[in-house]
Amino acid sequence: MKNGKILVGMSGGLDSAYAVNLLRREGCEVVGAALVFSDHTDLESVRRVAEELSVPLYEKDVKECFREKVMGDFISCYQNGKTPNPCVVCNRYVKMRALYELSRELGCDGFATGHYAKPVLLENGRHAIAMGKDRKKDQSYMLWGLSQEEIAAFVAPLAECDKKTIREKADQEGLSVARSKESQDICFIPDGDYVSFIRENAEDEKGFTEGNFVSLDGKTFGKHKGLCHYTVGQRKGLGIALGYPAFVTDMDPETGNITLASAEDSYKREILVESLVFQGLEPVKQGEFDLLVKIRYAAPPVPCRVTIDGDLARVVFETPQRTPAPGQSAVFYQDSMIMLGGVIRRG
Repeated sequence: MKNGKILVGMSGGLDSAYAVNLLRREGCEVVGAALVFSDHTDLESVRRVAEELSVPLYEKDVKECFREKVMGDFISCYQNGKTPNPCVVCNRYVKMRALYELSRELGCDGFATGHYAKPVLLENGRHAIAMGKDRKKDQSYMLWGLSQEEIAAFVAPLAECDKKTIREKADQEGLSVARSKESQDICFIPDGDYVSFIRENAEDEKGFTEGNFVSLDGKTFGKHKGLCHYTVGQRKGLGIALGYPAFVTDMDPETGNITLASAEDSYKREILVESLVFQGLEPVKQGEFDLLVKIRYAAPPVPCRVTIDGDLARVVFETPQRTPAPGQSAVFYQDSMIMLGGVIRRG
């Protein structure tokens, strides 16, 4: 988008800072936005980078929405035996929506972030997010929940970039964030102690009651500390020895049971997906499609048959997949472009 006015969501890190420079080279007028998600948001870093780049910075408090949508979902998922996707939820309900709305308020032509992904307009007139050039850094999976209007206004300067080159060029250009470390933490739990966070912020003790580890056929192995301490797919730190590597394959909030199975028994042929959002695919209530699906961020896309029936999608994998986790996202692709996405449903 040459010569337009673009709002850039800035985090104080390398990617968003470099996005500012790329947009300016294309002739864009750039303004920055700092979204305040929680008390742990590092506003000082954002202000410092904005000052270094001489970018006007607008600050927007989204704490209330973030607390309700992201923190609330995070707590509820763990209490109910699910595995949350806080970044996906934030992008869908808080971050990208807030940037879109602020860009319109400021009279901008669009908004940008430092995501490694690419907005595209398909021949059928639908807007979709496509994988970024740097497949190792591709973040399209995190953006399946965007609406058509948001994708249409979204600019992704890093879509054709790779992280290694960006870091090298930023260093050459003297950007202070060129050597900054990438954060791997949940932004609102910087110490990583999510169990304490849930205990301190949940309205009740659900998920902290002891229950039983059980086998696929219902045999009791022993006691566990409570659902909040575990996730589907977990192998280490279970506190129980069965004489073979055991994986969590199911967590039942009704009975409090956590099912353990061997590696070979932890694979599933099919899953149900809810909370569907259609991107490249026209919204339908009935239909069958052969697509590729990612069932977790770091997983490769795998072939599947998707059968949509009302508000649910039944997904049958071409090859069984290990421990699909309820609460995680299932994102469906065709030719590297998102067709639709949703949330893996328990059972």
